Amino acid sequence: MTIDVADRIPAERLDNQHSDIFGQTPSQTVGPFFHYGLPWKGGADLVGRSDMGARAELFGEEHYVLNLSAPTGTPLGKVIEVAGRVIDGNGDPVPDAMIELWQANAAGRYRSADDRREAVPVDPHFVGFGRASTDNGGVWRFRTIRPGRVPGPDGAWQAPHLALSVFGRGLIKRLATRLYFADGEGNDTDPVLAAVPVARRGTLIAEARVGGWWLDIVLQGPGETVFFDL
Repeated sequence: MTIDVADRIPAERLDNQHSDIFGQTPSQTVGPFFHYGLPWKGGADLVGRSDMGARAELFGEEHYVLNLSAPTGTPLGKVIEVAGRVIDGNGDPVPDAMIELWQANAAGRYRSADDRREAVPVDPHFVGFGRASTDNGGVWRFRTIRPGRVPGPDGAWQAPHLALSVFGRGLIKRLATRLYFADGEGNDTDPVLAAVPVARRGTLIAEARVGGWWLDIVLQGPGETVFFDL
């Protein structure tokens, strides 16, 4: 015998909040992503007005109408391009991940209310935040400014770096990591790098390539990237 839920619940309680209808919401991972909005058009270009960041090939032309980023001017500092691949535990590229970037400006100051250092200038034309989708080959890419050094624990200076977060299928929460530069000033004394075993520090250090810097992000297995607790 089948009993209709509507026969035993008052009409005023038949809504999408009632546990007798839907029960407990099942747990979900943080991906894959609905690409119409999370990585926005231009979200990976922190210095210009290109459409880097969104997956244009996933949209019909008539729907690819996301707003571009709107820079207010030219940021100070050296423009660089950083890129890499997201690779899963089988060594395969992850084509539906998203990378978030957060960084200081060229002078070493964050665009944040938490950074109150009056002696270090804020760049009014640089936000320091962006998002990039991976493509079918698992490649992500940003155009940005090479950051300056920022203070770390106990006043020790950190080497120039980008804070990266990885979102994707199979991940219960975002994975936080960093990108350092192979020629970065202070890499040898950076307090965060110093806390990472020597054999694994290379997973955080981007190598120079023609046109920019490259760092693969390996989610599991041999060469797994170092990820930090939030």
